[in-house]
Amino acid sequence: MPCSLARPLQLGTVSTSPITEAAPVSLCARAPHVPADRLVAEMVPPPRFDSVRFETYVPDPNQPSQSEAVTVLSSFAAGLGGAHAVGARRRWFAKKPAAVTGPRGVYLDGGYGVGKTHLLASLWHATPAEPALKAFGTFVELTNLVGALGFQQTVQTLSGHRLLCIDEFELDDPGDTVLVSSLLRKLVDNGVALAATSNTLPGKLGEGRFAAVDFLREIQGLSAHFRPLRIDGEDYRHRGLPEAPAPYSDEQVTKAAYATEGAALDDFPQLLDHLSRVHPSRYGALTDGVRAVCLTDVRPVPDQSTALRLVVLADRLYDREVPVLASGEPFDRLFSDEMLNGGYRKKYFRAISRLTALARDAKGLVAQ
Repeated sequence: MPCSLARPLQLGTVSTSPITEAAPVSLCARAPHVPADRLVAEMVPPPRFDSVRFETYVPDPNQPSQSEAVTVLSSFAAGLGGAHAVGARRRWFAKKPAAVTGPRGVYLDGGYGVGKTHLLASLWHATPAEPALKAFGTFVELTNLVGALGFQQTVQTLSGHRLLCIDEFELDDPGDTVLVSSLLRKLVDNGVALAATSNTLPGKLGEGRFAAVDFLREIQGLSAHFRPLRIDGEDYRHRGLPEAPAPYSDEQVTKAAYATEGAALDDFPQLLDHLSRVHPSRYGALTDGVRAVCLTDVRPVPDQSTALRLVVLADRLYDREVPVLASGEPFDRLFSDEMLNGGYRKKYFRAISRLTALARDAKGLVAQ
């Protein structure tokens, strides 16, 4: 189904109010303008981590490092209560802050399924500072912020923060790693505390397990500011990818879109083309008010640039817990073997896993 068959919605500054009309909207018709202050204000833990706290993390009694991580991070958060972030909010005539000595950040080092993001979000919630003084985002969101604001403006904007949490610090893109390392160096100089998790470099023995050595090497001059915090636990890699649900027909997807309040209905190839004209920092705003995404004619993505944009959209949909109903090919056939064996394979496996989970969530949208 072409995008034009869904009801278009023209957006200026995006509203977060839910969509109330019965006819589905089209993501292809949306061109959100997102002010810089909103980009920064939205750097908070995603909805699925709104309620997590250190108290809700259940350590494995057979893994003492998990309990130790909670203790260390709780103390780290408490220590930030007296921190005084400077930089963007410092008067031009004020003294430059003294150089930071000793660890000013923590790096959560562990495999899949040990709760690193839960702990990172809990640290954000536990830090005694107003939400406007702490930021939480993935590595991709941070690079997108730099792309949207520019390097110097990003430094100025984040330098007034007390804490910056970076989830899934990506070590598979040398250019972006250098960019973010330079940014973090500026922020540390201005008194911002840091916390991070990361993935591993492609092709490493034990990939997906522990990455502290790689992380500290790649961030180069920043390594002295991070205390690695190893979190042991069961490695979930052996489970592999979940089997993607069988796709529905175009008719079923279209009917479900019209029957679901707040649904979006789009032709998948046209949506991929539209994503190329929207900055990835706006993909979250693209889905404002959308309660379900319905896609027709899902097919393998044609190239790596398109694939990486789809990964970002999948992350934003997953963060917002938006179910995805689709016709065409199943989601485990989105990426070619070459992509799944290349340097960005972890991104693609993550996207397949997340879209598959959202497809399962969408089963209730189809009338039985």
